[in-house]
Amino acid sequence: MRWIPDPTWPVLVLALVTAVDAVLCIRPVPFVARCFRDVNFPERWWWVTPWVKAAAALGLVAGIWVPVLGTVTSVALVAYFVVAMTFHVRARDFGRNFFVNATGMLLLCLFVLWFSFIR
Repeated sequence: MRWIPDPTWPVLVLALVTAVDAVLCIRPVPFVARCFRDVNFPERWWWVTPWVKAAAALGLVAGIWVPVLGTVTSVALVAYFVVAMTFHVRARDFGRNFFVNATGMLLLCLFVLWFSFIR
């Protein structure tokens, strides 16, 4: 396992996607709010998601220069989306949100972890 990503471009792509996701969660756009509701994520906790996602985006970018930070952030994002998928399964929400959003992001995070930090 590497502590500095090589190559860095997948990490930057994931950081950009995560930053956009954070912005979409500030005042959740309708499809994000619907996703939160569909998995019974309490509205009183919605404010946390943009901060977590922004911190992840920053951690990925900083991890290009700071050993271990990118790896830890990448692993944390995999864990985040495993939990997200668990929420969908528990709520029996197997529609677009599960297959496109949660599964797609988990696969992207796994790819970045493998391609930039493990292989």
